[in-house]
Formats: sequence, structure tokens, C-alpha cells
Amino acid sequence: MKQHFFSHIVSIALLASIVFIGCKKINESTDLGDGLIPTVDNITTFEQYLDVVSDNQLFNDTAKVAGDDYLAIGYTNDPDFGQTAAKAYFDLGMSSYMQNPFVHKDSVVGIDSVVLSLAYNNYYGDTNASQTIRVYEIASNAAFQDTTSYRYSHPDFLTTGAELGNKTFQVKNLDDSIEHRHGSDTLKRVNVIRIKLNNNLGERFKLYDTTNTLNGAFRSDSAFKKAFKGVAIIPDNSGNALTYIDASVPQTGLIVYCRIKRAAGVIDTTSVLFNHFGSRIPYASRPTIFSVGQANMINRNNSGSYLTYLNNGLPADDKVYLQSTPGSYGLLSIPALDTFRNSVIHLAQLIVTPINSIEQSKFVYPQILFLDVTNNTKDSAFTLDNDMNIPSPLELRNGAPFSYNLQKYGGLINTDSTYRFNISRYIQRLVTSQTTNYAFRLYAPVQASVFSKNLHEAFPSVGFASLSVGNLPAYGRVALAGGNYADATKRVRLRIVYSKL
Repeated sequence: MKQHFFSHIVSIALLASIVFIGCKKINESTDLGDGLIPTVDNITTFEQYLDVVSDNQLFNDTAKVAGDDYLAIGYTNDPDFGQTAAKAYFDLGMSSYMQNPFVHKDSVVGIDSVVLSLAYNNYYGDTNASQTIRVYEIASNAAFQDTTSYRYSHPDFLTTGAELGNKTFQVKNLDDSIEHRHGSDTLKRVNVIRIKLNNNLGERFKLYDTTNTLNGAFRSDSAFKKAFKGVAIIPDNSGNALTYIDASVPQTGLIVYCRIKRAAGVIDTTSVLFNHFGSRIPYASRPTIFSVGQANMINRNNSGSYLTYLNNGLPADDKVYLQSTPGSYGLLSIPALDTFRNSVIHLAQLIVTPINSIEQSKFVYPQILFLDVTNNTKDSAFTLDNDMNIPSPLELRNGAPFSYNLQKYGGLINTDSTYRFNISRYIQRLVTSQTTNYAFRLYAPVQASVFSKNLHEAFPSVGFASLSVGNLPAYGRVALAGGNYADATKRVRLRIVYSKL
């Protein structure tokens, strides 16, 4: 999923308290996006704030790496949340087979160099520190497969042989133009990490052919992956930053620079590219979805205030610590909704406020927070279809993507330094129909595994599905004011504007 950044403005004035504040003249923005809500006059329209009980929970995230997800690589040591180490694995291949990219095995006069090129996309953490990454070959007996999606918590895959190459760099310099030469050509590349590998790999590749033998790696995609399963990119435990690469674009690939003897004995310099994108074959039933062939193993070693709150055993926390996938979530309950009288709900906003944490300027907020509803056992989650503007069953059957409206629903940090989720339709249904008052789950996933009523009505055989949220894996963490935070003006709360029936 490619990342997009939005701006969304909701302005508010400072709140004086949180618990069922008496009805008063409205003093916050009333723009719902679809129109204006009535003015609070304390006669027909009222405003109240409901208490929220917040609890820190470690999230057993079932999200899996998709075929075009960005991959995190690196190491961070966050004093408030702990250490993170991220490794990436992906396979390589060619755009077509049954032809020798070196003309034929006897054409190569010499291997000049072998380079692994990685397309850089983003970073998280300290950009001034140096980061070192090392490249290895995935072992032929490793469990890594190009038809399997792997969770971020999957154990590391086996590698084989000595290190193929390494690179030390500063993240802040990755968007500089890099100049390199091959033969008489001078090339410039931007937003790439170029890692020089051992020439022995090129010597090995030049011996492959298209025959039906053990050496026939150029015969088919499966034959190539049997001969060379892919690369593992493993960071040193230093650097204090994560680098994000896009393995699915042509700028990422293994390049063999060599000299080839052509017709009439002419020696020519050339290069042969083996890339990740070219190795993947679309599924027949869904031509835009590719087989995976990549994995991102992210290991968390939790510590600091984050670990303290996860393990305190209290059902109500004054602070909520959210770490993006794979990380944690805040369980939010609103007991007062059990007795809230049947009313016309004009606006229901869940308001969440970040608070200071150690080295916040370096370890920034997640790009997006996400809110869904849990069941009684807290092992399943449901979307708020109407508030999230999830396509209708008819639209979904007609090919509309399973997605939601981030800007209308909420999840982006506002200019007033709050997150606001618009859940008016859900609260209306709850107070009108007296449906079960389930707890909410607040977290920062890459993808959310959720049950959608609209999706189920469109495709009855579909239960839970992955809803793309848009976060990068392991990007961001935030400390939030909980339901009993000392400063009452910052506590998480539910704001309701309503009319009595």
C-alpha cells in the first residue's frame, strides 16, 4: 500500500471538564462535513461529555505483509517504548524466461560488479545516526515461499553462506542524488540504497542456462527461485532509525554489471537486472494482486513506560501507550452509554489527546490511528460501516474497493493536537435500539482484520477481511491521556450533541 498524507482541520476551544458536564452553550466546532448541527440552546439541543475507561493491551496482530507493502529495515532504541529490529526478505526473478539474459553462458568476458539496489521511500527515528545493513542469501531449505503471506511476528528465515555485502549510511542522505559509473556511462540515481555485493554471485548467475537441468535457472520462475531463493537484509543493532524500501518497483533489484563478447568479437559493457517485481505472477482471478515473495520480520523488545503500563494489571489507566503494528491498542469503554436515554444524536465524537513522552520529536506519532469495536471476548473486531463510509453492499458487489473514508471518520492528528473520531451514526443506533455497548479498540495498524456488515451482505461467504489503514509497519508511537488522566481537559472522552425525544 502506498502512503498518502492528508490534512484535516477541526478547531476546538479548551474543555473545562469531562464527566457528564452539564448542558451548556456549545463552544466547539459543529461542522460534521455533511452540514451543520443545530446550535446548543439548552432547550431542544444539548451537549454532554461522557467518561471513557481506558486500558492498555498488547495486540496479537494477525496482519500479514502484502505483495507491494513497504518493508522496514533497521534498529531503534526508544527510551519510552523499547527496542525494535526489522529485517526484510524478498525474492528476485526476471520479466521473462527461456532466454539467457547474458546472451549465453560463454558470452561473459568478465563480471565487473554486482549491486543490490533498494528503492528508498521513508524513514522513522533518528536520521542523523549511521545505519548498517547486511545482505545474505535466503537458504534453499528456508520456509520462505513466494505464495505465502507472512505475519510481522514470523520467526526469521534461514540464510546460507557468508555475507554478500553491506552498506553504512545516514538516512538523511538517502534522497541525495548518487552518481556511479559503468563503462563510459555516468548514471545518477536518487532515493536508492546501492549495496555492492560479492562478484562471486555474478559468476554464479552467468553459468545458469535454459536447459532442463539443475543449472537451468533461466528456464522458469520456479527454476530460478530454486537456484536462488532471494535476499535477506539484516541490520546491525545500531543507528536508531528504520528505513523503508519499496521492493515492488523497478528501482529495486540485483544488477550484474559485466562485459559481453558479441558478434564479430566486439566486447560490450552491459548490465543484467533481476528484480522482485518481475518475478511475481498475478493471480488469475484477481489480476492486480501479485503473489507475495516478501516478508518483514519486526522484533519488539518492550521496555520503559510502555511496558510498565502493559503489565500494571489495572483495568483503568490514566495513560494509553500506542505502538504501531506490531504493537498495542487501547481498550476504551463508555459505561454511561448503557443508560443514555433515547435521543436524536446530532454529533458523537470520540476525542483523544496526545501527551508528552520521551524523545517525542525523534520518535513521532503514528501516521494514522484507527478505531473499531470489539466483541465481548475482545478477540474480534467490527467496523462502524455508516460512520466510516464503507461502500454499500451493492457498490461492493459492483467492484468498489473495501475501504473507508479516513478524513470523514477520523484518525489523523488535527491542528488542535487532538484525534477525533466521528461515530454519530453508531451511537444513534446504540441509544435508539439499545444494542450492546461494546468496548472500542484504538490502535495504529497497517491493516485491520475486521468484520464489516456491508461486506458480509455483499458477499455472504466472507467473514473477516483486511481493511487497509495506511500506516507503515513499526512507524510511530504515541502516549495519550487516558480516561482518568490528571489534567481533565485532556482526558479521552465522548462528546455528544443531541436533542431529547
